[in-house]
Amino acid sequence: MHLLNVGEEGWLEVTPDFIRAYLTRPEIHPIDESCAEEVKLHDELMEDPFLVVSDARLATLADRDAAENYAVVLAYRDLLKSARTIEGAYLALMRHPTPVVPPVFVDQMVHLILRNILKDVRDPIRLRAAEIFFREQSVSTDDGRLMLADEEIVDMHARTGTDTGLGQLLAETGTQMKSVTLDVLSEDNKDIYWGRSDRFDTVVDFRFEQPALDAFARVIEGWLNHLVRIEVTVEPRPRIEDSDWRWHIGLDREATEILNALYEGNAPPADSMTRLIGLFRMKIPDERLVIERVKGRPIYLALAQTAQDRVKMKPQNLITNLPLLTSV
Repeated sequence: MHLLNVGEEGWLEVTPDFIRAYLTRPEIHPIDESCAEEVKLHDELMEDPFLVVSDARLATLADRDAAENYAVVLAYRDLLKSARTIEGAYLALMRHPTPVVPPVFVDQMVHLILRNILKDVRDPIRLRAAEIFFREQSVSTDDGRLMLADEEIVDMHARTGTDTGLGQLLAETGTQMKSVTLDVLSEDNKDIYWGRSDRFDTVVDFRFEQPALDAFARVIEGWLNHLVRIEVTVEPRPRIEDSDWRWHIGLDREATEILNALYEGNAPPADSMTRLIGLFRMKIPDERLVIERVKGRPIYLALAQTAQDRVKMKPQNLITNLPLLTSV
């Protein structure tokens, strides 16, 4: 975040130092075995991160894997340079998913955008809820609660058997099942988040009428207001009861399949309904912005877990599936 500038419109402007951060990644940085041409190229890019590099020059690198890695990073760099801002690059990539950008880079873009959106938010539970947008979650039930924990952290601690706090969660990994303990955020202890936000090692209860679900709804509102410049209201719902259902947006692959089946009057797979972990009703107050068939009608949103008890949100669905009169 500190490598970016905030422009007049409030979006994050790409800087040479931001590009340099990607040039120092281990997939790109030369090693002892790197050829002289690769070292020279890296030195020149560090001097001028926006240097034009031809395919012919990449072909001169002795390490073909290194050449492919450079091609990926340089294509990403060109996207950022063309858009000038992180938000602009993200929107451009969602409209036209070329070049191929590594998923980790896309997640980093989402992380940065949310950091920008939420820079003045002082509610730790909302900040933790925002992590669902860019970090895969592990789902577990504990004493009737619906717990979301960071999948990478759960997997790491399950493999090492490390304890990190209170509230036991169980994680299924490729190794033997082990106990994983993580701190569950509540209104009473939520300030612990401030010293641990970069560790991603806190858990939220995602049940209906719990603070995390409402916090997640507020993040959705901020996401659309910042990126699309439209005001929306989002409220968690325990169920969808609507005889005149007009529009829906699945927030992940599983939720999309479930909502599509329900909308079309088909029965989804037997166990799929139990995988829904969040339902929301969204309204766009300015009806001039929406297509005719959705005017005055709510838009339903859903988040679901996979059969492996994982949640991998696709925040781009909120952008690309809006029922607007003009594309965003």
